[in-house]
Amino acid sequence: MSAIDIAHLTKTYASQTVLDDVSLHIRHGEFVAVLGPSGCGKTTLLRTIAGFEPVDGGTITLGNNTVSSPEHHVAPEQRQLAIVFQNYALWPHMSVEENVAYSLKVNGIPTAERRLRTAAALEQVGLGEFASRRPADLSGGQRQRVALARCLVAKPSVVLLDEPLANLDVHLRASMEEEFTNFHRHTGATLLYITHDQQEAMAIADRVVVMNAGKVMQFATPQTLYLEPANEMVAKFIDDGRVIEVEDIRPAEGGTADVNLLGVTYRLRASPRQRAQRNGKICLHAASVRAAREDEKGFSTTIKRITYRGGYSQLDAEPDGAPGQWLSLHLTDVQRLDVGDSLRLTLNDGWLIPDNGSL
Repeated sequence: MSAIDIAHLTKTYASQTVLDDVSLHIRHGEFVAVLGPSGCGKTTLLRTIAGFEPVDGGTITLGNNTVSSPEHHVAPEQRQLAIVFQNYALWPHMSVEENVAYSLKVNGIPTAERRLRTAAALEQVGLGEFASRRPADLSGGQRQRVALARCLVAKPSVVLLDEPLANLDVHLRASMEEEFTNFHRHTGATLLYITHDQQEAMAIADRVVVMNAGKVMQFATPQTLYLEPANEMVAKFIDDGRVIEVEDIRPAEGGTADVNLLGVTYRLRASPRQRAQRNGKICLHAASVRAAREDEKGFSTTIKRITYRGGYSQLDAEPDGAPGQWLSLHLTDVQRLDVGDSLRLTLNDGWLIPDNGSL
């Protein structure tokens, strides 16, 4: 089994706490992405799991083996995991085939078996015909495929990926996302994928860890992070969510609550444990908001910005009764609208953020 268990992990550099009581259970064979703003601790988390950094508190367990604690530290090469780095980490003087086969050679795998496994791994990532080339003769995407083949050939049970697509352009990223998905399906390994790109994380991971200031904000499926953020940080971070204040919160049936937004009552999704309270905040995405028809309830806003996005335009509007709290919506036809115009909006959906940050 290749589950990763992290319990109350702490890591401090000088006087700065970089990981603050981090606890996670990553299931065997699961694809988990770690997401968060720069400096949130996600790379330090990977480095502690890899064994590159000792821990100051807590434990890390791989399978049934505790590999990190303040009293016990297993060296990286003894943790039986593979790592794909952002910069590929390929030997420039070796051919593609030699790079992929290197770990097998070091571990004493016989030459015939080594060649068979290397050829199979290169075919798996579509680089069979590039075996004799040097890394300098490959594109960025091809180099990343070599790094994946190097993992495949070792048959790892745990793979750590440190922002592996950060150096690729947007078109290569899209194709490499599919490569990582295929890699996961083929190996059945447990994957921990560090990234700053939330679209990337949401597209490929089974579950996503959102971190901020060294703490785990929420660990959930991409759908749950989008629809039911646990706190205001996650609400704002995922898909540019907007947070706006509401009043007179009254729990209703079926995981909903009635709220007063700018003088209009809406029934929105809420935690089943939501309690009545005077004030709170809701999370709204662009898909949650639309222009109100003349015959339905709504609230007045002023258009502050119109941004062309290709197939649609994004409108950012400030509610007249809530200065400084902008909302966004997407419209395909904005020819009759301009910055400074008034626009009545209403809600399609919304989520009442739990007041205690827990679901």
